[in-house]
Amino acid sequence: MTGTHQAARPDSGSRTVPGPGTAVDVAVVGAGLAGVGLGARLRRAGRTGFTVLERADDVGGTWRDNVYPGVACDIPSALYSYSFLPQPAWSRVFAPGAEIHRYVQDVARSEGLAPHLRLGTALTGARWHDDEAAWHLTTSRGPLIARVLVTAVGRLSEPRVPDLPGLGTFPGRVFHSARWDRDLPAGLRVGVVGTGASAVQLVPELARRAASVVVLQRTPPWVLPRGDRAYAPGEPRPDRAALAAEADRLFDARRAGSAAEAELRERAEAHLRAQVPDPALRALLTPDYAVGCKRALFSDDWYPALQQPHVTLEPSAPVSVEGSTLVAASGARYEVDVLVLATGFETTRPPFAHLVAGRGGQTLAEHWADGMTSHASTVVHGFPNLFVLDGPNAGLGHHSALEVIEAQIGYVLGALDHLDRADGPLDVSAAAEAAYTREIDRRAAETVWLRGGCRSWYVDERSGRLTLLWPGRAAEYRDRFARFDPAPFGVTDDHAAAAERVPILAADAWSSIETPQPGARPFW
Repeated sequence: MTGTHQAARPDSGSRTVPGPGTAVDVAVVGAGLAGVGLGARLRRAGRTGFTVLERADDVGGTWRDNVYPGVACDIPSALYSYSFLPQPAWSRVFAPGAEIHRYVQDVARSEGLAPHLRLGTALTGARWHDDEAAWHLTTSRGPLIARVLVTAVGRLSEPRVPDLPGLGTFPGRVFHSARWDRDLPAGLRVGVVGTGASAVQLVPELARRAASVVVLQRTPPWVLPRGDRAYAPGEPRPDRAALAAEADRLFDARRAGSAAEAELRERAEAHLRAQVPDPALRALLTPDYAVGCKRALFSDDWYPALQQPHVTLEPSAPVSVEGSTLVAASGARYEVDVLVLATGFETTRPPFAHLVAGRGGQTLAEHWADGMTSHASTVVHGFPNLFVLDGPNAGLGHHSALEVIEAQIGYVLGALDHLDRADGPLDVSAAAEAAYTREIDRRAAETVWLRGGCRSWYVDERSGRLTLLWPGRAAEYRDRFARFDPAPFGVTDDHAAAAERVPILAADAWSSIETPQPGARPFW
């Protein structure tokens, strides 16, 4: 790299916030759990030449944005902190959202990230320049140049708003669950669109405050017992490593047609039978797809809330809004003062992909026209020195997202060490990306995510491919990708052949993986 735009080397990093046009070694986009975790590890590795761009005015990501009543983690709290910075004092088995947000803030503070944070700064564009081997970024607060670009924007950052005729003319309050109106008074008539994870948490709380609640359900969710409770003073917290190993065994229940899947379905059906005695209502709340095909939910108060006299379950989706009247597909009409859109997020087609242009000017959105692809769920051919955290096939449908995020952070740190010794940038080969994509597709074909008979946000709408989740155990992902391997980045035939030999776990090998003992009850 030559000229004034040469990206800063790790040993020349500044501890001050870069100004407009500044060159840094690493630019991280997003200050949620992934971005803050990477920042902490960069600091611990002695790398100070980085900046973290965050469009909001605080760190925290989804836990900063989602403040609706009842928001909480849906996996045990012990698994929802970094293994290198455990939180020993969660207040509950499932931590409230505000507590998780405070944890992310505390990490940013204790790890000295304040000088590296550029809050209130949105990424508006990023383009790779081959002649400089650097990324040129445009932001809402000026330009920035970086040797390495890391996106850490997450999958739950861009609310999905339904295209309902008349929605724009609704005279009352209307907002997405991730943009909660903190000043919402009690005693109103509330309509809730959606029955996903957010709705299952917030509807019981709304039922305590609203004059009436109507829940419009397109598809019922599978709901499992939650068993949440406060920890007693001085009570020992669960061992994180043991809990992680136990959670990983739950992947067996995501194998279509497995005994573990059948056992999980029986647990969900038993929970429904125990909490909903009315057979007609129970029928409306019984999904027609496999447990886990959509995101499995955990609640002990969802079903009871729906049976309260001032709460109505409408078993069809909304089709229009006429003044203050919400019209359902069934023809039913409901007068409401407030409309809450618990309608999920843009997941398989992330908006940030339109902003990032690699070699030849191709954007990530164009590269992903047939669904997101990558190698190791982290790097993409044609986008040198770009690392995508929590992106293609980086989620887990049975475990904590932090299991994969931490492995990806290790991969990035190893890549940075390699770049320090390399003559040029890192661009993973097309063969490696294609081989990894074939592996993902083969393994996904055996799971409930593709064979469970549902439509879900895990699956790309255009291609029908599983593009959000890693179709395996978290431990396997960590073993394979927590360390950087330079071989798939070569351009020789030998390197391409190595990429074709990516280890693949055959479907018939799954039966040899350790499974829970008969009669053992999963921890959630």
